[in-house]
Amino acid sequence: MPLFKKKTEPQKQAPRPETEGELAIDAYETEKEFVIISTIAGVSSKDIDISVDEDMLVIKGKREKPKTIDKQKTYLQKECFWGNFSKRIILPEKIKISKAKATIEDGVLVLRIPKSKSKTSSKIKIKDK
Repeated sequence: MPLFKKKTEPQKQAPRPETEGELAIDAYETEKEFVIISTIAGVSSKDIDISVDEDMLVIKGKREKPKTIDKQKTYLQKECFWGNFSKRIILPEKIKISKAKATIEDGVLVLRIPKSKSKTSSKIKIKDK
């Protein structure tokens, strides 16, 4: 079963506040697990919260502006998002949340969630490498 449902099926996603950015991810599954990958440069593991409630995985965090940015400035281009962000992902199968592993290495978050036969609710801790 694919990680994301077809476009024709409605997805239950809670609306995000307009001042919140959406985290870009790559997601795939293998026979044994779901894997979520995201570039998360500039965010420390203590500033990310990953939780699961039934079939909804939620990744939230905050990317702070570097203190070295000049207060008086005229932008020539502005593409970086600073502030709160989140991503909600519907998991199509049951998972073993207690066996999930999240790591950040070189600014990339990798979340591995083994598949299971019973649903749970919990939080996932992130390890810095």
